[in-house]
Amino acid sequence: MSGTDEGPMARARTGPGTGPADVTQRDHQKPGLSELRDYRAAFAAAALPMAVVDLRGRIVMPNEALGGLLGTDPASLAGQPAADLVGLSSDGPTWRAYDEVLRGTRARLRCTRRLKHADGRTLWAEVTVVPMGGSGAGTERVLLSVADVSDRRELRERLRHLRMHDPVTRLPNRTLFFERLAGALEGAADGEAPETRRPQDGPASPAGRIGLCYLDIDGFQAVNDTLGHHIGDRLLAAVAGRLTDCAEAEGGRTGDRLVARLGGDEFAILVPDSSGTHQLTALARSVLAALQQPFEVSGHRLSVSASIGVVERPSAGTSATALMQAADTTLYWAKADGRARWTLFDPERNAHRTTRQALSSTLRPAVERGEFTLEYQPLVGMADEVVRGVEALVRWNHPRFGLLPPSRFVPIAEEDGTIVQLGRWVLRTACVQARRWQLEHPEDPALFISVNVAVRQLRDSDLVADVAEIIAETGLEPGLLQLELTESAVMGSSGRPLRVLQALSDMGIRIAIDDFGTGYSNLAYLSRLPVSVLKLDGSFVRGFRYEGGTHPRPADETIVEAMVQLAHRLGLTVTAECVETSGQAERLRRIGCDTGQGWLYSRAVAPERIAELIGTRAPEG
Repeated sequence: MSGTDEGPMARARTGPGTGPADVTQRDHQKPGLSELRDYRAAFAAAALPMAVVDLRGRIVMPNEALGGLLGTDPASLAGQPAADLVGLSSDGPTWRAYDEVLRGTRARLRCTRRLKHADGRTLWAEVTVVPMGGSGAGTERVLLSVADVSDRRELRERLRHLRMHDPVTRLPNRTLFFERLAGALEGAADGEAPETRRPQDGPASPAGRIGLCYLDIDGFQAVNDTLGHHIGDRLLAAVAGRLTDCAEAEGGRTGDRLVARLGGDEFAILVPDSSGTHQLTALARSVLAALQQPFEVSGHRLSVSASIGVVERPSAGTSATALMQAADTTLYWAKADGRARWTLFDPERNAHRTTRQALSSTLRPAVERGEFTLEYQPLVGMADEVVRGVEALVRWNHPRFGLLPPSRFVPIAEEDGTIVQLGRWVLRTACVQARRWQLEHPEDPALFISVNVAVRQLRDSDLVADVAEIIAETGLEPGLLQLELTESAVMGSSGRPLRVLQALSDMGIRIAIDDFGTGYSNLAYLSRLPVSVLKLDGSFVRGFRYEGGTHPRPADETIVEAMVQLAHRLGLTVTAECVETSGQAERLRRIGCDTGQGWLYSRAVAPERIAELIGTRAPEG
């Protein structure tokens, strides 16, 4: 290969290149020798470390300041490759940019490099390389300048530390935590080796897994409220110390775990190289044990605990957002389960929560779009097995999840208040249907319609006005409408709810207590409520079954018989739920139950099927 074809790296290895004598010879060939000498003197005396570098990348002329910066005699630098002295060959992108400046295709290179002084000190330098005399292809030399920016960098690092750390606990704050978390996940995704990672990226995950303990302090708010924020801050600092001790004790290598304060009384321990779920749960147990020990803070003996959400999973395919959402969800579970505990993320439980959230967000629009329908389950006279009434049961024809039973969405509707709007629709639709049956079968006794009512409807809506309006619109007799409330709702009624029940009863509406026997009923109080029907919970009726050749549980039969007798003495009728066998029906009939409901007679069916049963004996399935 000819000399003109060699690149700067190849030329740097061939020899010292142009020396100071060549420079002097060229000076005599150019005008303004005195001026050049002045420039040369200024160059030599300049406080900024500099060197003239030829196009092969070798130093032609260094100044005194460069020798001082590198801790060596300036004369010894002549002929040496500049890139090696200031670290320009340490990575590919920088080396390529440097080569472009030497070739004249790039106007400037500026970068920061970590250099080592001859006395062993480490310094940070800002290295600048620019062509001399312009940036064209004919430039024969470049100027290298090296500015010591160690003080500036140290100040910047101090400011960054302050910005990235919590002033109360001295732990990494939320910003640094997420930076390290993102770095750990990116490193795992790229599969990069530890030596190629920057220190600020945090440690990589050689095992390909990542774990997180996300916690907040149970009882902390009470400390702040009673003793003041200054005591609260000291408690947080003490908590941070114990968390750090736990992380270091459980960690295999120093610095692997990151303990951070995310805000308020929330902390996180990031384990970027998790060896499995067992490691994270062991860490959570140690944290709980450590925090349950009393704290001595400014003369106060304080006791707190923690709720901890634990997430552990493969790093691949995991994002910081997904990991934190899982951790936040799991922390919520730990609190809901009773606090002072750790809870491990459960994908199945999370799927149920996600589905529940999806239902919650679409419930109110679904009522407006008419996605709900009613099915009806017969209520059969125990003595003659004739259908006397029906219970209206709402279903949701969800476009994504299919036909949903009330247990999937009614609790959500009660929480967010949608039950008022939904309940009004159910009541109106059921009454319209009951009146239609009555008009279509005038020769048969009219069926009564039973509709479930939530306690929130008693409190948050004008139920009396709604019922009166619907009765008037449909022409349904008030005595043919039965409203069912759970035992806990009725027995706890006082104030407005009790007044509502009384007003409905005064209108002629029948009030039924659903699932009777599952709560803690005050029977004396029951006698003062405007109730006309007790519906015995199915758990009692199931005890009447013969299963595997064994006899029914006699205690259940005794309890049911006593409740039936008590109800009759109070002037109430009794309905038995969950009647599934003829044996159950016979025993219930013998002890005096008035009506029965269950799969023995019929499941909940469409209104057309109910029309076929009017005036007939219910079929036994």
